[in-house]
Amino acid sequence: MSSREKLLSPLVTPAFTLRNRVVMAPMSRRRSQDGVPGPSAHVYYGQRAGAGLIIAENSAVTANGVGYLNAPGIYNDTQKAAWKQIVDEVHARDGKIVLQLVHTGRIGHPLNNEGAALLVAPSAVRAEGIMRTPGDQYLTMPEPQPLSIADTQSLIEAHIRAANSAIEAGFDGVEIHGAHGFLVEQFLHPHTNRRTDHYGGSIANRSRFLLEIMEGVTAAIGKERTGIRLSPFAVLNDLPAYQEEIATHQYITDVLEEMGILYIHLSDQPSNGYPAIPPAYIRDVRQRFSNLLILAGGQTAESAEFNLQSGLADLIAFGRPFIANPDLVERFRHNAPLAAGDKDTFYQGGDNGYIDYPAIYTGKALSSNAF
Repeated sequence: MSSREKLLSPLVTPAFTLRNRVVMAPMSRRRSQDGVPGPSAHVYYGQRAGAGLIIAENSAVTANGVGYLNAPGIYNDTQKAAWKQIVDEVHARDGKIVLQLVHTGRIGHPLNNEGAALLVAPSAVRAEGIMRTPGDQYLTMPEPQPLSIADTQSLIEAHIRAANSAIEAGFDGVEIHGAHGFLVEQFLHPHTNRRTDHYGGSIANRSRFLLEIMEGVTAAIGKERTGIRLSPFAVLNDLPAYQEEIATHQYITDVLEEMGILYIHLSDQPSNGYPAIPPAYIRDVRQRFSNLLILAGGQTAESAEFNLQSGLADLIAFGRPFIANPDLVERFRHNAPLAAGDKDTFYQGGDNGYIDYPAIYTGKALSSNAF
């Protein structure tokens, strides 16, 4: 096989066929207003529709789960209509796209939430750090309100509603954000989950919130359209390593295998200075989980091909390379050099550094009708 043959080969799933095994990882670009994706978002995603699968940026399931300034949501009809325009653009280019659903929990600031909604979390444990808020003020993240059982169940239902809204907008599926120290992982982690009810304590109890979301979403939209992102070992957003981490994720993986969800997406973060997921752990996931496994984090075309050829993964996700290389798949196909992204424009808003990166061969930025 050539150095790209497996990476560029199609993959058939129960719900849809992917034309290659390159996944565009979910990346927050902070260009939304009132939770509504910006006016150029359909161009941005359409330019990158050559990916086998696009996982659209994390979108809040409720107004108190936005967390970050200018982040999108999927909890009202205006947001859903904006996402539909994006999905239609990707589908017009024969692409496939799923939406990542998130609640940021204790990570964020009320000023970034619609209606200045207070932060909530499993327990009243404040995250260390600051958060950008309107007016470019950087403020300390406040202590979150602990969720009652009724509130917890309401947030499970919010994930289900958001999944239904995503399908109504035309998405090919959804990915539950169970990674990076946001609400789902806050329930998993004993540092942020100090509850004494049936959502806290044991591994099974701390996993309950995640698994009840997955049960509800798969029942609503189908297991063949449901995935999850996890980030074991990443210690992101003020979550320390903990003794039961491997056992917790093994338990989750075993239950997800029983559910038969479409995929598990492992987010590996060594390129950002966090501990890497041990290869032995990834192999263990492969043994426990029989459906699709996506690997993300610092991948190259060469490492992607190796991981696919060796059977370690079925799909490989690329994040930052897609920012500056909208035609990333074609660059892989032709072994063309990759452009470097301008970090100063990653989150600044506007079209600069968003839809103006050129494609190879043409030397021009890809517009929505330039395919």
